[in-house]
Order: sequence, then C-alpha cells, then structure tokens
Amino acid sequence: MTGAGGSIGAFRRRGEEEPRGGPAVVVAVADERGAELAADLRDAGAEVRLVVAPDAPAAAAVDAMSGRAAAEMLGELARADLLVLDADRRTLTAQLVAACDRFGIRIVALCAGAAERRLAGVFGVDACDAQADAAEVLASGARAQDAEAPEPTRGRVIAVWGAAGAPGRTTTAIELACELARDGRRVALIDADAHAPSIAMATGLADEGPGFAAACRQAERGTLTVAELARIAAPLGTVEVLTGINRPGRWPELSHDRVQAALERCREWADDIVVDVAASLERDEEIVSDLAGPRRNAATLAALASADLIVAVVSADPIGVARFVRAHADLRSVVGATPVKIMVNKSRTGPVGLDARAQVRRTLERYTDARDVWFVPWDPKATDAAMLAAQPVAHVAARSPLAGAVRRFVGEAIEPPVPVRQADRRRRGRAGRGEATEPRRAGTVLSRRRARTA
Repeated sequence: MTGAGGSIGAFRRRGEEEPRGGPAVVVAVADERGAELAADLRDAGAEVRLVVAPDAPAAAAVDAMSGRAAAEMLGELARADLLVLDADRRTLTAQLVAACDRFGIRIVALCAGAAERRLAGVFGVDACDAQADAAEVLASGARAQDAEAPEPTRGRVIAVWGAAGAPGRTTTAIELACELARDGRRVALIDADAHAPSIAMATGLADEGPGFAAACRQAERGTLTVAELARIAAPLGTVEVLTGINRPGRWPELSHDRVQAALERCREWADDIVVDVAASLERDEEIVSDLAGPRRNAATLAALASADLIVAVVSADPIGVARFVRAHADLRSVVGATPVKIMVNKSRTGPVGLDARAQVRRTLERYTDARDVWFVPWDPKATDAAMLAAQPVAHVAARSPLAGAVRRFVGEAIEPPVPVRQADRRRRGRAGRGEATEPRRAGTVLSRRRARTA
C-alpha cells in the first residue's frame, strides 16, 4: 500500500484466499486508513482485490498504456464491483468515472467535507464520511446500485446588480454566495461584469484561467457539461467560482446568447448561481449601424433576463440613492416581473443625517414602490480585513456586523431552492471547515420580528 502521492504501479494485492461471496472491492485510500478499511471490508464479507494509492485509479484511467501496472490496475477494476476512494479533484476525475461506468463499477467516495461531497455530487457518485466503517461503505454501494436515478434539480440564478458608482455589487455577490453555501448546497459564483470584473482580485484567485468566458464559448458550441464546469471553476472554500475576463477588450466573448446558454447549463451544476453584473443597462442598438454586432452590455442584460431573483444594491448616501431611483425604471423594463430584493449597503448616519435608515426607506418606497428593504451596515474594519487577506468577509470576520446583516438578508429574503438532506447536515460538521457550524436559519424568526425596527 502507498500514500496519497504514490504512483499507479505501487499497490499491494490481496492474498490468495477463497472468495467470500461478497462484492469485489478496490480500495484507493491513503496510508493506514486504507489498510484498516480493507481489513474491515474483508471481515464484512467483501473480497478486497487491491489496496492502492488514492490517485492510482485516476492515473490508470487517463493512460492505460503508461505501463504494465496501469494495465493491471484497469484489469482489476474491470473485475471489481466497487471502488472506494478518497475524494478530491485529483482522485475523482471524469475519465475515472467514465471508465467505471463502462466496467459497471460502483464508486463510493470518502468525503472529508462539503467541497468533496459537492464534487461527488457533480459526478453522481455516492458519498460517505471519510471515517465511515465497512458496513456503511458497503451499504452506500448497495444504495448506489439499487437507487433509481434522482430527479434532476434546476438551479436558481441570482443576479446582483446596482446602479453606477460603487454601491458594493461585488462584495455583496461574494458574501451572498458564501452565506448560501453554509448549509451544504452547491453554490456557484460567476463574474459576468464586462466593464470592470473584480471577483478574482477581491478573493485572491488567478484570473488567467478560462473562467466564465470559456464556459460561454463552450456553451455556444454545445460542449459545455457539468464535469467541464467543475474542471474550469476555481474553488473559494465551498463555493465554485467562474472568474471574469482579465482584459476589458475581451468583452465581445460575453455575447447575449452565450451568456444565456452558459447560465442555463449552470443550473444543472449548482443549486444557486450568484452572478455579479455591471451597472449599465443601456441598449445601444439605436446609435449603431451594425444591428447584429456585439453589445458591451449584453452580458448584464442576458444575466438579468435569465435570473430568477435580482438583488439590487443601493449605496446609502444621497448620490447612491438618487442614482438607484433613476436607474430603477430601466431595471424593471429589463427584468419584468422577476422579483427584486433591495439591499441598502454601507448604511450609516454620516452622509444622510439622523434616522438615516428611515429616510432612505421612505425615499425608496416613494419613488420605486419598494415594500421590503434590507440594510447592511458600513463596516470598514471587516471589509478592510477581507481586502487585505483577499478573502470574503465571511471567512475573515464571520461575526462582523456586515456578515450578520448578510446572513439575515439571506434568511429573510432568499428561500432555499431545494431542501437539504438531513444526512448532509449531520455529516458536514467540523471536518469540512475546521470550525463549528450552525444551521444558517437559526434565529431567523427573531430577526423577522426585528425587521421593521431596524
């Protein structure tokens, strides 16, 4: 047996003993855990054919011609009924899943946290806790064999828009995505801003990769799949991120049809898709001669048209409120009857005066017919710490007033698209994030009682 970094040729065969009538199993689990699990599986009646390094099956599936060991590995897989492996992006790959499908092998992924469970869900394999015993592993394999295909879920697109200026669209989109992912749902964060994309810079992610532009190109060709989305996305904790264009001149790649097709495919990939869009809603068909040419604001208009929910961000100062009121009619003409939830960001008394929230609320109710308004406080300490660390506020200051206000907004204004399985709630715990977790909606009733007093 080898560790996680072993080669595909480093594996130990099971001794020549009589089969026990149970399923034939290949164990691809690291270090002593692999040996212990193999022994437990034998005691449970399974026939353990191999104990190998976690990355060995994936490497053999990529290139079976790389050596005799790889060919023998695939031969043993072909004779197995069950593959048990440590789940991560290196060990659980599209090539391995395809090979196991061809051989009729069930896969049980041992998952240490929510990110690994989400990866297992992307490939449609059964997931167990990393410390699951042999009985649970075999039971999961049996469920995977007997269960019917699950009903496909349709993810929800949430577009984050704000008027011109800097009301905090990007910060809001990042924090919403992190908050939505707290209860184990699959969440994607997309930077569709064709004017000034900044999610990658704000979160410390590299923007040289393919990102959303590559997803749009593949969607136009009809080659964008859930597995490809998982491959090109960059992880931000438990959130999958499709970064924006890294040069302003690349905006023609985000055409209207491409963006709509990519977002439609993303619905199969994630439960919630949070999209950060630019402020401008201008349609320039009347001032150009080429009516079939690309449009700078096509990405914004396409995302808003595809969205199931709009989060409209307002800067809590006279200029920000005035800009939002003037742009609100244009927003409504684009989104039609799509629900719009208004979040007043950076709320404080300085630029507005006494009873600032009541003044802003009355203004929005009068000029935009807003019935519900949520306020996020001005929290420079938390936002500066997040900018310094190039991380979301939820990661560096989870108990800050800003993070608490976003949590309240999600609990009151955004309903979950699908129920979370109780098993996922029990298993995510401390192992996935290194800290205690709590149900996201705890305290929501109390928050609702205080909603009108804020």
